[in-house]
Amino acid sequence: MSLNVALQMDPIGSVNIDADSTFRIALEAQARGHRLFFYTPDHLAYDDGRVTARGAWIELRREKGNHVSYGETTTVDLGDFDVVWLRQDPPFDMGYITTTHILELLMPEVLVVNDPFWVRNAPEKLLVLRFPDLIPPTTIARDLATIRAFKERHGDIILKPLYGNGGAGVFRLDPNDRNLSSLHELFTSMSREPLIAQKFLPAVEKGDKRIILVDGEPIGAINRVPQAGETRSNMHVGGRAEKVNLTDRDREICAALGPVLREKGQIFVGIDVIGDWLTEINVTSPTGLQELERFDGTNGAARIWEVIEARRRG
Repeated sequence: MSLNVALQMDPIGSVNIDADSTFRIALEAQARGHRLFFYTPDHLAYDDGRVTARGAWIELRREKGNHVSYGETTTVDLGDFDVVWLRQDPPFDMGYITTTHILELLMPEVLVVNDPFWVRNAPEKLLVLRFPDLIPPTTIARDLATIRAFKERHGDIILKPLYGNGGAGVFRLDPNDRNLSSLHELFTSMSREPLIAQKFLPAVEKGDKRIILVDGEPIGAINRVPQAGETRSNMHVGGRAEKVNLTDRDREICAALGPVLREKGQIFVGIDVIGDWLTEINVTSPTGLQELERFDGTNGAARIWEVIEARRRG
């Protein structure tokens, strides 16, 4: 079965082919005989009853500096496709949200991965709130008094933007820190969005585990260890990926999340676990497929396409 697949993502010509999960997903699709069309989110449109995209058919290869070839630039009707991937990176702003509304118009005739309705309505730092027994003490607020009271209760906290990504804007405020008011002033001057604060988990020194789930089932994990003197473990800011196994607690967390993710059409999800606590459920543009494949030999991209192909066969 050959599928026509559209990739809505950031520019594919500049991706790191040894780390980018979208590239690995696309390369696997090509190996399975599917055709690939690439476009960036700014070239998605609703046009007189049709959902269109301006981009190009592409061919990929694992060859640094020469990993993509483009066909002629053209405008396509996405309603003619079998699968559309929603894979651009956050920020999860109104531009991002608008693309979810437009892509939702394609369903159910076209399979959009992940389901844009639930990507929009259950972003990473909010979906975890449905599982209060699995997460560390957390507050989401814009009001400084609420955040200050939370810090007084827990002493050592992490403060970060609610819709950030890649470790940007993440601050640890220990019991002796005096910067909460200044940081609050800075964040609120830049955005009208709330902030999220969580109790600091010392276990982060041993790593922040990224567990990959496909159609609600865990297929493996990688551990992201922060650099010395750094709180953030994101690989965007120098975190080191290493091999790790799933614990009984990890499997307990996945068992609680799996049915919800499956019900909401979230085929490819990456959850973050520090110690025994769930901190994020990444549904917008999760990563980690290539690292998992290198460490464990687990072809997560193949598993993803098995699920998609089964759904397309109906």
